[in-house]
Amino acid sequence: QVQVVESGGGLVQPGGSLRLSCRASGFSLDYYSIAWFRQGPGKEREEVSCINSSDRSATYADSLKGRFTVSRGDDKNTVYLQMESLKSDDTAIYYCGTKRSLCPNIARYGPDFWGKGTLVVVSS
Repeated sequence: QVQVVESGGGLVQPGGSLRLSCRASGFSLDYYSIAWFRQGPGKEREEVSCINSSDRSATYADSLKGRFTVSRGDDKNTVYLQMESLKSDDTAIYYCGTKRSLCPNIARYGPDFWGKGTLVVVSS
């Protein structure tokens, strides 16, 4: 069964860190780009970061550069989102989506596969 599953969310204090995981099963992520999205309360969904299938280059939303880092795991079927210096505005459901194409096409056409999301709450 083809699926993408996020994990690692939870409650964290402002200034804290979390690492989210996105794991694919039923297919190999080798040729897929993976994007992280988030949707906060009362906000539209936004793309947070994307890592390309081809050269593993990554892009980030301008407002998040320097705080978030996306990477692929050694097992090749897991992608991580390391989040540092978290703020209350980072509270959201975080989703990963993947597509057998490059990152710009995820933004343009949407992912082929979506996870169900993991909740991150930043609060004291």
